[in-house]
Amino acid sequence: MHELSIDTRQPKAALYAEVVAQTRALLEGERDAIANFANTTSLLYHSLPDLNWVGFYLLKEGELVVGPFQGKPACVRIALGKGVCGTAAARRATVIVENVHEFDGHIACDSASNSEIVVPLVRGNELLGVLDLDSPKFGRFDAADQAGLEKVVAEVLKAI
Repeated sequence: MHELSIDTRQPKAALYAEVVAQTRALLEGERDAIANFANTTSLLYHSLPDLNWVGFYLLKEGELVVGPFQGKPACVRIALGKGVCGTAAARRATVIVENVHEFDGHIACDSASNSEIVVPLVRGNELLGVLDLDSPKFGRFDAADQAGLEKVVAEVLKAI
């Protein structure tokens, strides 16, 4: 069993350095994508403060379909270009939203969510899906979260 030993009170750069190292250790030697997505969502959900949802949406037949996640039940399908997830997927770039209620076309899967960050999973030129994190706190995510989560996604992409 993998033990979580991350101090969530430390500065974000140090926190993410530990999260990335634990992601690498957790995924080492495992090639199954679903297993790695599932363990990554659990690690993030239990290691990062102020989250109410963490999960992967995977690109299937031209739309994002919910994959492994932690949190309340989620929207199952999201069209490319729709909502924060679909926007990040279409742009193939991380999207940070300080207030989801002000994001045109936001898809409200959990009414408790107030801010969101979505990181696309892109290998070469192929979009595989997105990593989505929601928070009940407005303005929860910033450039430090983006940098850290993009490193986490890089570790996941290496492992699958």
